[in-house]
Amino acid sequence: MTKPASAQAYDPRYPVCMHVYGELVGDRMDCIFASMQECQASAVGTPATCLVNPFYTPRPVRPGRSER
Repeated sequence: MTKPASAQAYDPRYPVCMHVYGELVGDRMDCIFASMQECQASAVGTPATCLVNPFYTPRPVRPGRSER
């Protein structure tokens, strides 16, 4: 018997993920954080840990365009 396929758990748009775990909250990966500090502030009081997203892909910088 085969298991159903699972989707990629890491969103490549965000550099930091929170791994939430525990019997009451389940086990999931939330890759929605722009910084480690933002993730750590959200993780306070929960069974979770913050980690660098190994699949993070920064947006390419377009040459010749100035930021204003």
